[in-house]
Parts: sequence; structure tokens; C-alpha cells
Amino acid sequence: MGKEITTREQDYSQWYNDLVIKGQLADYTAVRGCMVIKPYGFALWENMRDVLDKMFKDTGHVNAYFPLFVPKSLFEAEEKNAEGFAKECAVVTHYRLKSDPSKKGGLMVDPEAKLEEELVVRPTSEAIIWSTYKGWIQSYRDLPLLINQWANVVRWEMRTRLFLRTAEFLWQEGHTAHATAAEAIAEARQMLEVYADFVENWMALPVIKGFKSPNERFAGAEDTYCIEALMQDGKALQAGTSHFLGQNFAKAFDVKFSDKENKLDYVWATSWGVSTRLIGALVMAHSDDDGLILPPRIAPLQVVIVPIYKGDEQKQKIDEKVHAITKALKAAGIRVKYDDNDNSRPGWKFAEYELKGVPIRLALGARDLENNVVEIARRDTKEKKTYPLDGIEKVIEDLLEEIQQNIFNKAKAYRDSHITQTDSWDEFVKILDEKGGFVSAHWDGTAETEERIKELSKATIRCIPLNNANEEGKCILTGQSSLQRVLFARAY
Repeated sequence: MGKEITTREQDYSQWYNDLVIKGQLADYTAVRGCMVIKPYGFALWENMRDVLDKMFKDTGHVNAYFPLFVPKSLFEAEEKNAEGFAKECAVVTHYRLKSDPSKKGGLMVDPEAKLEEELVVRPTSEAIIWSTYKGWIQSYRDLPLLINQWANVVRWEMRTRLFLRTAEFLWQEGHTAHATAAEAIAEARQMLEVYADFVENWMALPVIKGFKSPNERFAGAEDTYCIEALMQDGKALQAGTSHFLGQNFAKAFDVKFSDKENKLDYVWATSWGVSTRLIGALVMAHSDDDGLILPPRIAPLQVVIVPIYKGDEQKQKIDEKVHAITKALKAAGIRVKYDDNDNSRPGWKFAEYELKGVPIRLALGARDLENNVVEIARRDTKEKKTYPLDGIEKVIEDLLEEIQQNIFNKAKAYRDSHITQTDSWDEFVKILDEKGGFVSAHWDGTAETEERIKELSKATIRCIPLNNANEEGKCILTGQSSLQRVLFARAY
């Protein structure tokens, strides 16, 4: 298989696809719009999932699992949510196939096996979960209910891209119930902070925390909080959302509780989620024209060791030394692989692990062993340096932390240099066309103006930053008065 990668400058979109496919993260499949997540890509997702899962549990949440299918009547119960997802729904109408007499070995839908009620394949789980919560919640003693599920969802996308937008994807979705609005808002904000912590400190990707304009809100939410990240092509990507749902779903599914005064009220709700889309963000934010660059904290492999030898005697001596190194690294919790496969030459292996974004590569030859040294190559800077073998485990531990921080610093420098303020419509469009990134500008607060700006510039309001400064100004498009700037960008 050829490893040539299209450069970012040639075709950013093709560069991204090359990295996902040739970096062995995912592959296309016979099911249109869906993907196979390959073992290397799934190991990356598992590392991300495990960190997030611990963060959820540390904040008091527990995991459960709800059905993939949602009766259509339940799905319709919360009108805004149903309307918001209607165009993306896959629907099950029959439960059986039978032989097709017109086609040898063929099958056809059995018309007698029509479901009494059609089932929606979940695009999101609020409906099935809130219909269940009705039986679980009676009193304030049952609250708060803090549940998360790891699941797959289906959203019938017409234009798909691996990880970024597929008909089926993996995610987690938290669904919580509370006695007061204040508690639910605090939960939604807390989970936004959890996401920001994870994306910045584990994925090494700086984010802007904010909330969505009414036009961009989750269907059925009172408020949607979000974290927005910037990719290397100057486009924004929504990296996580947390929604304050008010009492909308509780009213739709009649979920009431008796408070301490024995009065009945509807519960207050949140939902929040991140998906395998984060892998797409990781690829686009950090990688280069030679392959993936993965932050050490979540990389499937943090260290790879490649032996360079002639003959079995040299190999045996290197094996002994490497065994001691790998044992010490594993004891320190470092994910390490010794690639002594003799089917491939060292140079091929170097290129392969560079493509796959392994943070640190050790090359150890017979002469190195005699001199008690080893060559270490960093994936982030491509710097190669020789270190003494004594104490090499500590060197590697420190290097992994340094690489993690360096990847974050580089992404942050790019992001910070691509936040541009303007008060002129012409300059607004010019910035989007020539530089990209976030554009900080005034907006008059109306949905109509927001829609018109999107039509004219293909830019949307990515977020209204939390703790945004009050600043009087004039809307970038209409000239109407505005009390604050918002962040616009073209986005994935």
C-alpha cells in the first residue's frame, strides 16, 4: 500500500481522508455513509472514552443503556425535538423478510409483517429516556437522576465524511433530572467544564466556551452551551455541547415529582454529549503532511522501539535490553510496543509509526548498546537526539509530558492568531475568505440577521463566549445597535 499523502496545501479535505485511511483509523464500508472504525482508531476512541467515563463518574454520574428504537409516537411527543431531527431519521416499518419469487435467492419485505407502530432508529435518546424516567421519578428523594449512556446513534446524512459526519456514529449522551432550574443549569455548566477540561488537557486542543444563539440551539433546549475548536484550515468545529432543557421534556412526557412541601412540579432536565467526531478534530487540529500527530495522553501507542541489528546474536542482546526498558515503561503506565517483526526494514517502520502519530520512537542498534545510548525521535518536532540508556524511562516520561504541552501550545498559538475583530462587513467577508478562523463582530440579536449573514458569507455564530464583555456597537450587517460581540466562523 502506497503511503503518499496529499498535502494540506494541495487539498485539505483529501489530506484529512488520507490520514484517516492510511493512518489506519477508519475505513469505508459497504453501508453507504457509514464507516468501520479500525483497531487503531478504536483504541484511540477507547482511551478517550475511558478518560471521559471516569470524569463522568467522578462528578456523580452512572451509566445505563436504553433501546436503539424509539416508538414514533414517543419521538413526536416533544415537538421541537421531533421537528429538529425529522429529516435525519431512519424508520423501521417491517420486522420480517421473505423469499422473493422473482429473484433466485432474493428476499423481499413481507407485507404481512408491518409494524403496528413505526420505530425511529435513535438520532438522540431524549424521547425514550424521558418516557422511562416517568416511571422512575415520583419524589424529590429520587432526584437528582444523573445518567449517562455510551451508545451508537443514526442520523441519515446525505453528505458524509469519516468521523466528522457519518450516518451512524458512537457517542455518549448524558440525561439528568433535577428538582430546580438552578440545579439543572449548574449541571449543564459543570458538564461543559468537564468537556473543556478533557479536550484541552487530554486532546491538547484549546477551546472557546460559550452558548449558542437561539438559531443554533439544540432542538428542544432552553440553552445550549458549547465548546468550539479551530482546525488548521481556519474552520471551526463544535467539540461538545451541553443543553439546559428546562421542563420541556418533563412536560412532554408528564414527568412530575412531589417536593418537600408535597407540591407537584415538573422536573428540570439537561442532556450533553460528545462523539467520535472528536477523533476528526484531533486529526485536523494537530497533524502534518507526514501523518498523524497524536497527543501522548490519549495516543494508542506512546512509545515504539525499533531494533537495528545484523544476525541473531545482536538481536538477542538488543532483545534483553529492550525487555528491561519495556517492563519499566509499562510499570510506569506507558503504552509501549517493541516492533521486532523481521518482515519490514527499520526505515519502513520509522515511516509507518510517523504516519500513525506515535509520539516517541526509539531506535536501538548493536553499536548503541555498546555505547550504552539510544536514539529518540519525537513525532511532534521530528527532532532526533541520543540519550544515555541509564535512566531512559524518566527521560521518556518527561518527554511525553513535554510533547503533550507542545502540541497544545502550537494549536493555541494558531487559534489565538486567528481570532480577528472587525466592525466592517467588507472586512468581515475578506477575513473569512483570506484568513479564516473566528471573527469577533457585533450582531443585532435577530434570527433574521443571523440567517442573512449565513446566506451571504457561509459563516455561522459559533458561540457567544461565556462572561462575554458588554460593548456597545453596531451590527456587522444591519447597522442596528448591539450590546456585545459574538464569534462567527465557517464550520464543519
